[in-house]
Amino acid sequence: MSTIDLVPAPQPFSEFEAAERARGCTEVLARSYEPETLIPEHTHEFTARALVIQGEMWLTQNGTTQHLKPGDRFEVLRGTPHVEKYGPQGATYWVARSE
Repeated sequence: MSTIDLVPAPQPFSEFEAAERARGCTEVLARSYEPETLIPEHTHEFTARALVIQGEMWLTQNGTTQHLKPGDRFEVLRGTPHVEKYGPQGATYWVARSE
């Protein structure tokens, strides 16, 4: 494998978006982060459900760290303090936000 491991998306973005909007999400988008980015502890005024598409990341919330790779899903509930760290190739994920 190359230095960037790409896994085919389990579904097209349009299907991810349609499914999340059917669940009541108000915003669905793709987010990408540069290699080795660290976002210190913070919260959001929305709940986020996401699907990792490329790269890897570590998400720490409630004292637990998840190592996420392409095909993995995660959720961060509104107001939950969390830390995001992105791997040596950065990361891209699709995220659905709801209030």
